[in-house]
Amino acid sequence: MSLLSSRAGRKGPILCFIALLFVFALYHLGIICGTDKNGPTVTMLAKEKYVIGPFDHKTYTYDRYMPLIFIGGVPRSGTTLMRAMLDAHPDVRCGQETRVIPRILQMKMHWSKSERENLRLTEAGISKDVIDSAIAAFCLEIIARHAEPAARLCNKDPLTLKMGSYMLELFPNAKFIFMVRDGRATVHSIISRKVTITGFDLTSYRQSLIRWNHAISAMYGQCREVGSERCLMVPYEQLVLHPRQWMKKILHFLDVPWNESVMHHEEFINKPGGVPLSKVERSSDQIIKPVNLEALTKWVGNIPDDVVREMPDIAPMLSVLGYDPYANPPVYGAPDSLVSDNTRRVLADGEVWAAKARQFDLRVKPIGLSNEDDTTNAPPANA
Repeated sequence: MSLLSSRAGRKGPILCFIALLFVFALYHLGIICGTDKNGPTVTMLAKEKYVIGPFDHKTYTYDRYMPLIFIGGVPRSGTTLMRAMLDAHPDVRCGQETRVIPRILQMKMHWSKSERENLRLTEAGISKDVIDSAIAAFCLEIIARHAEPAARLCNKDPLTLKMGSYMLELFPNAKFIFMVRDGRATVHSIISRKVTITGFDLTSYRQSLIRWNHAISAMYGQCREVGSERCLMVPYEQLVLHPRQWMKKILHFLDVPWNESVMHHEEFINKPGGVPLSKVERSSDQIIKPVNLEALTKWVGNIPDDVVREMPDIAPMLSVLGYDPYANPPVYGAPDSLVSDNTRRVLADGEVWAAKARQFDLRVKPIGLSNEDDTTNAPPANA
């Protein structure tokens, strides 16, 4: 009996310490942590959150109600180009992919689908408000602190759009840029650059196109659900062909003033307040170049004939998004003169761009998306 009492005596202070740490964490995050049985809900208010710019020394505050920007889409659909063009704007910062935000959202989805997990949380006194506040605080800290601060913060983790309506619950003033691209080009890029995404068979164009159709359908549904005031669909091909026209439309949608720098993102690579690169993102070696036509039709001639013939049935979302499933090669339109000039420079100066890639140390073999990053086929958590 004395031994049990001794163990209980030792456990008591430890449990109290853990409980105090938990309460402190909730206070720090500004999470609703409990209720008064005889009164209204008790809310713990967080201190004002801010970061100080390393170069301009300005103070930038951030909270859940700021107008965050989220860039989404199926990987290899132009999301990196979009974030690079926005990063070139002095008022906007997207930065590299974090990968952790889709993971925390995936965990939330698993909890929501598991009755036992829901019961555990309820019995522990953890309500939906607490979970949502905690996830919002986590995501906000990642977005605000993983790169240089700016007046407008942006996140480019493409798969977050799969939970677009939930993200708007967390961040009610956020807006989404939904990048779409010809699924044939997207799948060819995934396969040829060996981007591993859960559910995609990199040895099969047919199977990968079916998976693309499923993923883009889910994101398209989310974009429609949140509405045109919150989600702008941007066709990659049209952004490349007419960058000025589309960037004006995008910045207007985001309530960001026009700045000519968005037309020359390649001039701001790895510069303070510019476009930071990641050595492990597969598109980094491409965005060091100006906007050009090099990647538009690389898929033509690489898809098996039987898949090409059955394209309307394999990938019906092509037609929904405005692409002709029978066109091979497709006609996306005539480019602006600036884009034509850029393309001639890119194609003529291959060694120059290879040297730039070496300069930015982009020779490191990049990694693809791991299973944990993709929520396309994530099953609910086991009870």
